[in-house]
Amino acid sequence: MRRVVLGLAASLLAMAPAFAQTPAAPAVTAPPPGPGDWRPIDAANTLVIDTNQGRVLVELYPLLAPATVAQVETLARQHFYDGLTFFRVIDGFMDQTGDPQNTGAGGSTLPNVKAEFVFRHTPGAGETDMAQIPGGEVGFIGALPEVSQPGAMAAITVDGKVNGFGLFCAGTIGMARAESNDSANSQFFLMRGDHFELDQKYTAFGRVVMGEPVVRAIKTGEPVAEPRDRMLTVRVLADLPAADRPNPRLVDTSSAYFKARVDAAHAAQHDDFNPCAVDIPVQGG
Repeated sequence: MRRVVLGLAASLLAMAPAFAQTPAAPAVTAPPPGPGDWRPIDAANTLVIDTNQGRVLVELYPLLAPATVAQVETLARQHFYDGLTFFRVIDGFMDQTGDPQNTGAGGSTLPNVKAEFVFRHTPGAGETDMAQIPGGEVGFIGALPEVSQPGAMAAITVDGKVNGFGLFCAGTIGMARAESNDSANSQFFLMRGDHFELDQKYTAFGRVVMGEPVVRAIKTGEPVAEPRDRMLTVRVLADLPAADRPNPRLVDTSSAYFKARVDAAHAAQHDDFNPCAVDIPVQGG
């Protein structure tokens, strides 16, 4: 079954915010982040994708999509992804890879993963709520913006949680699938731009934290003509020898410094506020 990025499907949540695709970034006059505003990258849940164009680090979020993260990390540890090509790449949209046939028709021997388009958000537990929008709240899981139903709704739900979903921003990693929602297996794609029409229709499970220029440098085509760019190796960061391990730090999206950046962007853009456009500084690596 061909696993390609498909068209639109019905929304799973009643609210579906229409963020502006390319808002102007507001000027931030706040002082630079202090020592306490940084956090280390999550080495246990970060992919190191070395391509012929350079290195990409993708932090994954089990809180958002635990089964998907486990599947991709298992395949990385099996060296399944090594040498696979980027076979379908659309400028401004995404880079698709992860197929041993390099055509879009293949997968691994592992079982398919069920859809994790929506997760159960626990207000104040591991996720950072930032801004109110009509019908919901914008926050961050690590470096990935997410939207949830209003936190006040948790008081009337059985499990004390509300529905939420990760946004398909530039840099988001998502699982490709066939027509069935539950057909994701090994193929994934890295976003080259913001495409909110994919929200709640594909599983978003992490975000590029270093190497976005590499993502945009991958050769384009549908399908890509030979010679194609490829992933040389894909590893979990924690599995690399200490001497070979990059050690970047990100601004902590739960910090007061980052909250001020979001507040400034929200105040400047009002209804055009796009959380994907709020820069998350990175240091080292």
